[in-house]
Amino acid sequence: MEAQAIFHAIENYGLLIVFLVVLLEYLNLPGFPAGVILPFAGAWSARHSDFIVTFLVTVLAGVLGSIALYYLGRFGGDKLIRFFTGKSPKLKVKMDQLNQKIESKGAYAVFLSKLLPVVRTLIGIPAGAFRMNITQYVLASTLGIIIWNGVLFGFGYFVGGFTA
Repeated sequence: MEAQAIFHAIENYGLLIVFLVVLLEYLNLPGFPAGVILPFAGAWSARHSDFIVTFLVTVLAGVLGSIALYYLGRFGGDKLIRFFTGKSPKLKVKMDQLNQKIESKGAYAVFLSKLLPVVRTLIGIPAGAFRMNITQYVLASTLGIIIWNGVLFGFGYFVGGFTA
């Protein structure tokens, strides 16, 4: 989806589109880059909505997207991981290392992953596949999402306040 179309939809439909676009971004769908969407949502919020309300909508969308990927991993991740690691011995080593990190570091590994581009939206699948505790996963994800979204959304809100 083109950035222009996303911006137009947010301008016309507001919080509902902010929620849907951020949810799709957290589901790691192509065409929904957080570095573009979240600042624009922040700038939109500076002109049309309350900062806290819009920010909480982005966090809720991020958490729900992260939970969906966790359950994708929980109920289908083993097969996906076996399929891809069976084709690449290097990937198998990486997945084994990731499993060990999730087992040893748990919530801390998820929290840090939520602060890294690309990894932040994908960590849910192995966390689910490796049966990480869902409560720990959601808490760690939420904290990471608050920071990630806060920086990008806050930047957009700050800049948008000057252009309003």
